[in-house]
Amino acid sequence: MEYQGKELFRRLGIPTTPPGEVATTAEEAARLAEGFATPVMVKAQVLTGGRGKAGGVTYCATPQEARAGAAAVLGRQINGHGVDRVLVEPASDVAEEYYLAVLFDRVSKGYKIIASVEGGVEIEEVNRRAPHKVVQHAVDPTVGLDAATAGEVIDRAGFPAAARDQTVSLLRRLYDGLVSADATLMEINPLTLTGGERVIALDAKVSIDSNALFRHEDLAGWQEAVGGHPLEVAAKAKGLQYVKLDGSIGVMGNGAGLVMSTLDVVSEVGGQPANFLDAGGGASAESMATGIAFVLSDPDVETMFINIFGGITRCDDVAHAVLGAIEHIGEVTQPMVVRLDGTNAEQGRAILERAGHPKVVAAADMIDAAQQAVALVTERTTA
Repeated sequence: MEYQGKELFRRLGIPTTPPGEVATTAEEAARLAEGFATPVMVKAQVLTGGRGKAGGVTYCATPQEARAGAAAVLGRQINGHGVDRVLVEPASDVAEEYYLAVLFDRVSKGYKIIASVEGGVEIEEVNRRAPHKVVQHAVDPTVGLDAATAGEVIDRAGFPAAARDQTVSLLRRLYDGLVSADATLMEINPLTLTGGERVIALDAKVSIDSNALFRHEDLAGWQEAVGGHPLEVAAKAKGLQYVKLDGSIGVMGNGAGLVMSTLDVVSEVGGQPANFLDAGGGASAESMATGIAFVLSDPDVETMFINIFGGITRCDDVAHAVLGAIEHIGEVTQPMVVRLDGTNAEQGRAILERAGHPKVVAAADMIDAAQQAVALVTERTTA
């Protein structure tokens, strides 16, 4: 979250807004604002972007306004994320807003810098309508980022002279911080030039590679404190590889690559995935049943697409697991399309067909199965 990202930035020597404090109630926000004795910003702390557009960031001139601002956002949903805390911090004197980020680029297997002098809530729109105003620069991780290269990037982006040298220094710290923290993203939007011509991070978005958290015990503690989407927290407790998405078709497969392909196919045929769930390449009948029950527990799921390629996992075992999960759940309201291919696939489909459950459709082809799942959603939503 932002308050944690800014704390990490301060450790890295990246200038930020004056330190604020987190409040979980409107009264606490008012007390903090009174203590700062200055206009404050009340900012929803959620693991998603678009807070400003959603009304999650409020300028408050008085403690009373801070109370009202916090009360208006606490308990709300912003892009599917519940707001249970706000950051209260002294307001900054903003003269100009820029954008600066360093991220891991999965295409080049290196790092990428993105910089623009048009930062703020409309940076995505800037990239769409005027991509020439958004500079992207690849960094070879075996070489790193020296001052000359950082200066070249900032000059290409058109940063003004008053901000140029400070931004070059900040960019190098941002890059070094990304590498040292095993982060996949460090984004500042907006990066601001104050009325006193100081360049500071007005916001902070940081993503750490979860596979590297064993090297960063303090950062792992932050992640545990924040949690995330309630379903993701519950999935983690069950040992499930699960990510909540915004659609209505629950997706489960055996193997991360297959699940990613399934998400793509569902989207290509006009559907919207509700989640990513990888049951594992060697998924057992028990883990399959656990995953099915978990996906169907999501109220956003209108139908479920189970995509299995049998290798170590036998498709007849999967078929039994599907029927066992239904029996365990009891009354199942969402239909399921089960695509089985590979080891004992014909036997698995035959088991499902003989069971004749009205909520289960057996399929052999991946695209056909995805199309059936999308059609079932349409039937449910128009019924």
